[in-house]
Amino acid sequence: MKEYDTLIKNGYVVLPDRVQKLDIGIRDGCIAAIGEGLHAPASLEYNAENRYIFPGGIDVHVHFNEPGREDWEGFSTGSAMMAAGGMTTYFDMPLNGIPSTVSLSALHEKTQIAGQKSIVDFGLWGGLVPGNEEELAGFADGVIGFKAFMSPSGNPQFERADDQTLLQGMKQIAKLGSLLALHAESAPMIKHMQAEQTGTDADAYAGSRPIEAETEAVQRAINFAKLTGCPLHFVHISNAETIDTIEEAKQDGMDITVETCAHYLLFNHSSLQTQGAAAKCAPPLRPEKERQHLVQYLLDGKIDIVSSDHSPCPPELKDTTNMFTAWGGINGGQFTLMALIETALRYQVPLSRVAAWVSSNPAARFQLDKTKGEAAVGKTADLVVVDLETSHTITAQDLYTKHQQSLYIDHTFPCRIIQTFYQGEVVYHHQTGVTNHPSSI
Repeated sequence: MKEYDTLIKNGYVVLPDRVQKLDIGIRDGCIAAIGEGLHAPASLEYNAENRYIFPGGIDVHVHFNEPGREDWEGFSTGSAMMAAGGMTTYFDMPLNGIPSTVSLSALHEKTQIAGQKSIVDFGLWGGLVPGNEEELAGFADGVIGFKAFMSPSGNPQFERADDQTLLQGMKQIAKLGSLLALHAESAPMIKHMQAEQTGTDADAYAGSRPIEAETEAVQRAINFAKLTGCPLHFVHISNAETIDTIEEAKQDGMDITVETCAHYLLFNHSSLQTQGAAAKCAPPLRPEKERQHLVQYLLDGKIDIVSSDHSPCPPELKDTTNMFTAWGGINGGQFTLMALIETALRYQVPLSRVAAWVSSNPAARFQLDKTKGEAAVGKTADLVVVDLETSHTITAQDLYTKHQQSLYIDHTFPCRIIQTFYQGEVVYHHQTGVTNHPSSI
């Protein structure tokens, strides 16, 4: 009689406090044993010699645009991309679907679609927009949290939250025991600075969204949170100065987490200058000095979570030299884990830190840590096998997204994702691709 469904042998398992050569026994979708020299019978035995086994990643910030804009990205292609990137759980943002996820009926529709199509696990964000503050209680139990924009979202169907909406919404969210994720850039400052620009190129776009616009909005949101008691999660913070503001609030005991994105760690403003709209995002990529400061803050433990903010679109929406009219979003959800491994190797940071940024910290923040976030007995067998001895230069053919356009094309990572296990089953292998069947969520 078999003891395990799958036995992964001889891998270097990335644990919260160390990396150790161990075997992992998987049974009924969960990790049943971790130890040296496991020899019990298994239906499938996999030799991970000289390879590293990370806990499955949790990407807390993606845009899959379904229903309504599946031609941009949908749950089938989006979840395939997640699997290929070592992400076994993702949280989809509420704004770019039609309808946006700002009501119970919209949530039900999206949940049904994602449940049918996703090949890995998922959570859904709800939206806070003007006029729906009193509706939040009706669908709070079905979402991972709520998301609002303090500047225009780029989608007229998902309006930015003015100050009164934020205050009312935060009050409701605090009562519900949930949290609010914020795109924090100052709308008045952006409007003013955009009017000051004389061109439409990369420099003009960056000039219209200065660091001060982030810092001002973050400080205002923190003040609102002090009044309402609302927990906050700041998304895609792009600079160290703004993180100083958040760190001060954390030291005062406020319930706040901060996220940055892989593209802010690897790329700088010169990428927007040379690659154009493929590198456009909001906030924009910052100058090299700011990128270096941000990386240092990550290494210093001042950033809790790293996400992708995967926000794709059809290529024609990027086919312009006008950086103000081009769609603002980066196709990057497949590369967060590899980007963090690259950062860890470059700065000689323990790989356990990578697992914290992309697995255990998100699991803890969003109350998934009973089953996810680390390689441990009793946890779900969401695991990623990585080769650190083989570099991987990204080509368009590597992309599992709907559209093969990405800032990451031609970037060389010092590693390759070999295999992704979701609930103990292989959903991706670098030689055979993604297993194309829906997950049982």
